[in-house]
Amino acid sequence: MTGSPTDIPYRLTRVGIVMTPDPTDAREAEGVLNPASGRGPDGELYLLPRLVAEGNVSRVGIARVVVAEGAPVAVEREGIVLEPDRGWERGVGNAGVEDPRTTWIDALGLHVMTYVAYGPLGPRTAIAVSEDLRDWRRLGPALFRYQEDLDMDLNLFHNKDTVFFPEPVTAPDGRAALAVLHRPMWDLGETRPGQGVRVPAGVTDQRQSIWISYVPLDAVQADVAALALWEQHHFVAGPEFPFEALKIGGGPPPLRVPEGWLVLHHGVTGVIDSAFSQQQKVNYAAGALLLDADDPRRVLARTPEPLLAPETADERSGIVPNVVFPTAIEEIDGRHFVFYGMADSKIGVALLERTDT
Repeated sequence: MTGSPTDIPYRLTRVGIVMTPDPTDAREAEGVLNPASGRGPDGELYLLPRLVAEGNVSRVGIARVVVAEGAPVAVEREGIVLEPDRGWERGVGNAGVEDPRTTWIDALGLHVMTYVAYGPLGPRTAIAVSEDLRDWRRLGPALFRYQEDLDMDLNLFHNKDTVFFPEPVTAPDGRAALAVLHRPMWDLGETRPGQGVRVPAGVTDQRQSIWISYVPLDAVQADVAALALWEQHHFVAGPEFPFEALKIGGGPPPLRVPEGWLVLHHGVTGVIDSAFSQQQKVNYAAGALLLDADDPRRVLARTPEPLLAPETADERSGIVPNVVFPTAIEEIDGRHFVFYGMADSKIGVALLERTDT
């Protein structure tokens, strides 16, 4: 949406680092990063960090957040909740369950996790559900229902940065639905060399962008496995400002605010390597979109500059340098905190505040 308003009354302020790799644990040899989050049945706040072992093999852990004076300051590790132990989460020379996002959906009474299964054909979005953040039931890879007007099968493409909204919304067909943001990767050459970049009908910008799809609520309430079948696909937002020049992607679950849905996202500049590589020549910064409360396909406003960019030593130096990558938002004592990956190596936290109060 070129020319969209830029007034989003929120800021991010660094609070500190809450998790660094355990040098005695080989499962964290290449970093702890990009956590999901949620409240357990015990009322405690937990992070579900991505833990990366040597060879870029990722697992999802669970760690209780330690809070002091109303702010998160550290974590206490409590084990592993997801490993790449399914055939479609492993390839020859690669494996991983990566970058989880978790959304508590009260209408289902479940935490819904989206994660990246790093399998034989590359990164693919998958879904799992849990009542307690510890025992997860896999629902399998996300499947995209065919949509004639796109003239394209979205199942052909790698897909990342997927996250569900916490509340039902009205889908384009007028039904109550669960909405999910995702980020298709249009380069089919990553899967089959020589195929190049292909985009759906009507798409004029080949850069990776944020899309939205829907799942009818009644279908999920009848069978939770329906969470893995997405439909009514629409473009939401693409790169527009300099800090997003290469691509953009979604971050934490959208946060309902008075103005609509606040979506923290990442914008990327630099030079991207293949989907199978740990990037070295990119810069990830955090911005924000404001989506319409009733129709989240509509962008009401967006930040022309980052709310948080890699500036500290821990954000500029790591497994993938120059990365600020927000993935979770949680409320603690009436304030919202954003957890983010720092250079694919550590986990930082920032305070999300309004600027007009």
